[in-house]
Amino acid sequence: MLPWGLAGSFDVGSRFAAATVAFAATGLVAMATASASAGARDSASPAPLGAEQIVDKCVEVRGGLAAWRRISTITWVGHLESERSPIPSLPFQLQEKRPDKSRFEITEPSQRSLRVFNGASGWKMRPGQDGRPVVKQFTALETRFASEASGLEGPLIDYRARGSKVELEGVDQMDGRTVYRIGVRLASGAGQTVWIDAVTFLETRYDRIAYDQQGPRGTVSVRYLDYKEVEGLALPSVFEISGAAGSKPDRMVIEKVALNPPIDDREFDGPGDPRGRPADEPRTVPR
Repeated sequence: MLPWGLAGSFDVGSRFAAATVAFAATGLVAMATASASAGARDSASPAPLGAEQIVDKCVEVRGGLAAWRRISTITWVGHLESERSPIPSLPFQLQEKRPDKSRFEITEPSQRSLRVFNGASGWKMRPGQDGRPVVKQFTALETRFASEASGLEGPLIDYRARGSKVELEGVDQMDGRTVYRIGVRLASGAGQTVWIDAVTFLETRYDRIAYDQQGPRGTVSVRYLDYKEVEGLALPSVFEISGAAGSKPDRMVIEKVALNPPIDDREFDGPGDPRGRPADEPRTVPR
């Protein structure tokens, strides 16, 4: 799912995140929240469950493992909002394809910014001071960050197949609701944290370490809001990415999602690859 993979990694408009998402990101129908009434606050102690039971319930509420395994590509379309941006709304498109490929594009009034990962290496393009595009390869830390992203479905769905392990670290209160705090240990050894609502079993927050050129620069938190149903899958339609203390979170607002659209592998090639598309070639978006 979109910001699962992108959180803390994009250097245009600072910390805009995913999905991964993946999207994530779309023709959406309001999602019913389990057996709880909308907006109800939960303060009761949740039933005693283990981490794997909690995650399995989450996967089922999100649409089920079999349904997610049938998703090979996702395209998300929406806009970014940040109080630090001179432009109040920046359109974006994210394309994701198994295994671990992503292409994130932000469109500004007269220029574009890109961040592309092909599963092994990546590159980015952003406007230079003279307005001309500057293209750079991912640094080693950026490649590591992209490699540890959780794909288009998020960190919990099919975690066993990816070699991850989950642990119940505690039970917290978030916005007046009881949530399970689940620690996720990736096969690489990296740690991430996911909070799951104790009533709806939907993910509400995701934390992971972000990097800059000097190394780890702290934890980026992504909040998942306003779940919608897209072809039987539950997806957040708003992502809030927390930044510096006292600042208003950045927001990714999803407007459209396309499941299993055809996406050519050339979309993820580097600008120097002979089969790659020109960086300034227009892309299509879901209708």
